[in-house]
Amino acid sequence: MKPFPTGLCCLAFGLAVFLLGLVLASVFIYRHYYIPQIPEDSLFHCRVIFEDSVYAPLRGRQELEENVGIYLEDNYEQISVPVPRFGGSDPADIIHDFQRGLTAYHDIALDKCYITELNTTLVMPPRNLWELLVNVKRGTYLPQTYIIQEEMVVTGRVRNMRQLGPFIHRLCYGRETYRLRRRSQRQRIERRETKKCHNIRHFENTFVVETVICDRF
Repeated sequence: MKPFPTGLCCLAFGLAVFLLGLVLASVFIYRHYYIPQIPEDSLFHCRVIFEDSVYAPLRGRQELEENVGIYLEDNYEQISVPVPRFGGSDPADIIHDFQRGLTAYHDIALDKCYITELNTTLVMPPRNLWELLVNVKRGTYLPQTYIIQEEMVVTGRVRNMRQLGPFIHRLCYGRETYRLRRRSQRQRIERRETKKCHNIRHFENTFVVETVICDRF
């Protein structure tokens, strides 16, 4: 039986080391360049107590919970709203892109995306929101606050996803995506129409916002 060539063993070992190094380098590059990194002091888990004296006055105090990621260098915020404990709102992932002037809602229950112009009256800029959350980080809850409602209506399908920028594109890629516009006047939603609307509650200010998204009637 012929002995196994020493040179071939060295070659095989060297090739194995090279492949292992290539795999480790690929993992490093992917994690540090393709997966967005965010400092721990820009990640927040928040809960807020609010009262809905207009739309649900009999329910008393309610609680909203969400995770907030603030990307100061890229000038956008990403918010994750889990399934509410007591219903009344859909779970969602939200991006406020201040560079593009756009907000995207990914309704997790429907697995659809909705795009609208960023409302800077309701949404704090990343730096301001970061300062607010840092100031209340020592406590579990934000100060008790209130809720306001904004109503949106679907206007059409979005076909070109790249025009939405990389952050919203990544959130909504592969999902049905629609444009929204705010209703110019508050119109009462009749009982027969409520099935065509769904709500997302979130906060990125000192108050809670309930975004009501309605199909075209």
